[in-house]
Amino acid sequence: MKHQDKLRHNTEKVKALARQAGFAYCGISKAGFLDEEAKKLEDWLKYGMHGNMQYMENHFDKRLDPRALVPGAKSVISLIYNYAPKEVIFHSDSFQIARYAYGRDYHFVIKEKLQNLFEKLKAEMGQIEGRVFTDSAPVMERTWAAKSGIGWQGKNSLLLNRSLGSYFFLAEIICDLELEADGPIKDYCGSCTKCMDACPTDAIPLPGLVDGSKCISYFTIEHKGEIPDEFAGKLNNWIFGCDICQEVCPWNRFSKAHNEPDFYPSDELKGMKQNDWIELTEASFRSLFKKSAVKRTKYEGLMRNIRFNNTEGEELKFSKNN
Repeated sequence: MKHQDKLRHNTEKVKALARQAGFAYCGISKAGFLDEEAKKLEDWLKYGMHGNMQYMENHFDKRLDPRALVPGAKSVISLIYNYAPKEVIFHSDSFQIARYAYGRDYHFVIKEKLQNLFEKLKAEMGQIEGRVFTDSAPVMERTWAAKSGIGWQGKNSLLLNRSLGSYFFLAEIICDLELEADGPIKDYCGSCTKCMDACPTDAIPLPGLVDGSKCISYFTIEHKGEIPDEFAGKLNNWIFGCDICQEVCPWNRFSKAHNEPDFYPSDELKGMKQNDWIELTEASFRSLFKKSAVKRTKYEGLMRNIRFNNTEGEELKFSKNN
């Protein structure tokens, strides 16, 4: 088999196996240094747009070159896994958590699927060296996904796909398997600025630039200490993550409900009302979010977010019940 024919055959096989594993889209990029991103990342860090996410300053070279993460890497396989729920279980008149956190922690769910896919690739194609990632290492996954053509980066910096919108997880396999690279696609945002206009904390000052230090998701998950008073009344009842810039995005009209059982919300979570959140005990928190990404903010962090969002302004008390 000619070299080019072998590349095409292997690339088609990778994409077919990805579909069988439940990934909605698969795109390929040639592993290499991200020249255009280097200055952008440097400036983003220099202007403190990462807030107190100090870890973003680490592994600068690895963020820009996957070969520093996986020596000998030749390809970055970018994948999409849908998480759009059938129904929104929380609304603006109550406390809200981001849709991606309705079910089991996606880090574990996607990582398992990635590892299984990687094992199948090795079974089909022989010895392959590589690693799998999903928001778990210094990989600029949106950039690689856009380079592979499975979407484009919108003004809110999220990857957008014409068929699925943006309610999906990104994942990568970085490996030493040589494949045919796909190319980027057109940006279909046009003159739309709905995501920028809708952000209550003005966290999107320029198209494609998100000031992480002002983002509601940052405040409710990553931020340490009390939330600055200047953002009072601007978190719109979000207590873990935020979907505002996705909710207003016209492309999310095309999102399709997932059929992943691990992402279905529990009946207990679906039944949570305003007072249930306010009166949540630490023991109940541990039970409710045992396998959830919400564990990341910890009980104290979630209660801080609830206090900050409390529209009545009354002092809420921690109710620890061990």
